[in-house]
Amino acid sequence: MITRVDRAVGAVIGSAAGDALGAPYEFGAAGELTARGAEMAGGGGWDPGEATDDTQMAVLVAESLLECGGLELPDVFGRFQRWAAGEPKDIGLQTEDVLTNGESWELAAALHFQINARAAGNGSLMRAATSAVYFAPAGREGTMDAARRIAALTHGDRAAWEGTAILHELVRVALEGADPLAALPATLDAVHPAHRERYGRVLAPDWHPELATEFNGAVWPCLGSAVWALRTTSSYAEAVRAAVDLGGDTDTVAAVTGALAGARYGQGAVPEHWTAALHVPLPGFGDRVLDADDLRTRLSGSRRPAPAEAPGAAP
Repeated sequence: MITRVDRAVGAVIGSAAGDALGAPYEFGAAGELTARGAEMAGGGGWDPGEATDDTQMAVLVAESLLECGGLELPDVFGRFQRWAAGEPKDIGLQTEDVLTNGESWELAAALHFQINARAAGNGSLMRAATSAVYFAPAGREGTMDAARRIAALTHGDRAAWEGTAILHELVRVALEGADPLAALPATLDAVHPAHRERYGRVLAPDWHPELATEFNGAVWPCLGSAVWALRTTSSYAEAVRAAVDLGGDTDTVAAVTGALAGARYGQGAVPEHWTAALHVPLPGFGDRVLDADDLRTRLSGSRRPAPAEAPGAAP
């Protein structure tokens, strides 16, 4: 029997491990992981087992939620700004602009979107594992609303909000021991009507990543690829390896896949030789480096919010 705690830890550890596994293969061709057979070996500027901005930002979200006792958007944004000022090895161009343009937390992402008219990257999806676990007790409406609010801090396009909300809900379902794939129709019903059809296409059972119309750094194919990897495999490791072998934005697709697969299969399914090497530097926060045990320990308080603590209406 896999307990809810095992699934919650699995979602967070699983996302971080997927991130670190995929990092050396980022922007590479499809099939490189299988061809090279190197797991947690480092490369591409990353040390063996080093997690990227995906997990670093997820940790910042988690620590804000835990230390503030709930969602305080200005606090999350401030932590993001401090991290960005610490010159992380990798940071998305859009995220960097939003966090360094000098605007307030309420306006920075919206102004970026207004000026650039494009903000549907997967940068809010990649960091959602910890908030998905934290807000799961708030139910479908509460967890999806929280996802939208956190996503909107850096992404002004509602497409990014809705994709992050879908991931939150699928993780919530998996934490209950239910099948997240079976929950897709009900989850899509809760998506904003203007975005429901497009997400329905990439989350359909017959969709394949080769059908993507955008690079998988965009939110739609990233989420669709993660669901595809979960649907077409039968274990955590198989799902994450399949995600990395898609090529492209390998760390983020694997991080999202790892969150889903970790919630489904539990922390025991994450290979020990992956977690042994796993470490998460936190630029801007001194010399802090978290390992897998730190992530498990920090998770201990992330299951306690009652539904009443869920935030209000989405932006």
